[in-house]
Amino acid sequence: MNIIGNFIKGVINVTDKITGDDNPIEEQKEVLKKLLESAKDTSFGKEYDFDSILENEDIQTPFKLNVPYFDYKEINDNWWYKLHEDQTDVTWPGSPDYFALSSGTTGKTSKRIPVTDEMIDAIRQAGIKQVLALSNFDLPADFFETGILMLGSSTDLIENDDHLEGEISGISASNIPSWFSGYYKPGKEIAKIEDWDERVAKIAEKAPNWDIGALSGIPSWIELMLKEVIKKHNLNNIHDIWPNLQVYTSGGVAFGPYEKSFNALMGKPVTVIDTYLASEGFIAFQSRPETDAMKLVTGNGIYFEFVPFNPDYILEDGSLSQEAPSLTLSEVEKGQNYVLIISTVSGAWRYLIGDTVEFTDVERAEIKITGRTKFFLNTVGSQLSVNKLDDALQDIMETFDMEIPEYTLCAKKYEDGFYHTWYLGTTSKQDSKEVAKKLDESLKAANKNYKVARSKALKGVKVFMVDPDTFYSWNDRNKKKGGQVKMERVMKEVKFAEWEDFVEKQT
Repeated sequence: MNIIGNFIKGVINVTDKITGDDNPIEEQKEVLKKLLESAKDTSFGKEYDFDSILENEDIQTPFKLNVPYFDYKEINDNWWYKLHEDQTDVTWPGSPDYFALSSGTTGKTSKRIPVTDEMIDAIRQAGIKQVLALSNFDLPADFFETGILMLGSSTDLIENDDHLEGEISGISASNIPSWFSGYYKPGKEIAKIEDWDERVAKIAEKAPNWDIGALSGIPSWIELMLKEVIKKHNLNNIHDIWPNLQVYTSGGVAFGPYEKSFNALMGKPVTVIDTYLASEGFIAFQSRPETDAMKLVTGNGIYFEFVPFNPDYILEDGSLSQEAPSLTLSEVEKGQNYVLIISTVSGAWRYLIGDTVEFTDVERAEIKITGRTKFFLNTVGSQLSVNKLDDALQDIMETFDMEIPEYTLCAKKYEDGFYHTWYLGTTSKQDSKEVAKKLDESLKAANKNYKVARSKALKGVKVFMVDPDTFYSWNDRNKKKGGQVKMERVMKEVKFAEWEDFVEKQT
């Protein structure tokens, strides 16, 4: 009998019932009030007169009227740089102990995003909420006695003056609560290894000693790790060594493009649970099995606003026009695309995180990530978000029975006009012209703006198929392997020229 597992499962079930249903709209009002009260005496709070905002019964309206939008460059150039000059009480009381390094998917230069003790606690509390939500997934008791393998960035954080720096997954893992350490794999010593290949080799070596019930990490790097474990131990699939593996918590990117290649590494189905942990905080997690949408963490240190996604609101550099209207959680509509704006306990204010989302259930505050503001493909009016590109790719994989875990594309200008030029990461030998034809058909059927563009300046689709390892080598060259690193889905022509030159040299 799984005594410990039954006990833990029982505690989770009871606790989840006691906490009951939340009220996301009221939680958001309370979060904003607490944020403003906490930061009213900071330099930022005085500049934007948080005291006067708090005098209003409805603080949400004066807040958005008083405080402008910020992207990373704007808030860093005007405010956060002061934190590196030993100033305190800048955008949040005191000074942060951590900075999350994030190059995201768009460049080589790391952003340095402050991570306060309050944010560390908020991330931990959101993690507990996610654990409690496991009661909805009908997992067997023995699952709660197995380990969870978290494949993030190194927990060996960089000391820089009076703070530590690293990717958010490394910062979070270095602050796991003591009660969780017995379940956490690969353990502190292996997690500190900076070199990703060395860390994965050590994981593969230790794999037979662990009873892994859950995996957590970005799909591309999880897949590479699983392949190394399978290769080292000459396995048919990962369940040969981890028979109790039942859950995979994905995050950072849409799981759809990876589903086929991920399942090929499994011996039996696993439950996939999506999460949304960004460098700026724990945004959302999937709380129930009836949907793959994620529930916003509405009562825990982050205040959300939503700007209707309109190309006219997005500037050339991907930032947001100050004229763009924002909506509160009480004003959003199901099925609409929104640019996500956050204010946090780390001193990010009306901050453009760079993601676009769509509500699938407004009452439950459940969302799906639909893309990136910088990856919105609007050359010659095609108006394609990343989720539309993912959907078309899913159609390709089903039609041709292909695995395509990675891709990138560009609206590239040739002598006779613009073509959407795709590079697909696959080992398939399908005819690229047939794949291009099907992609074109899928996008025409799914998006009327694309169909109109195809009748005018957009001449067609070109497809090139390369080994998936090419994408990982590109990331390794430009950033590094593992952690939060993700592949650019849409590139500008200058970056795309670098990519094509890189691919040519790999072949």
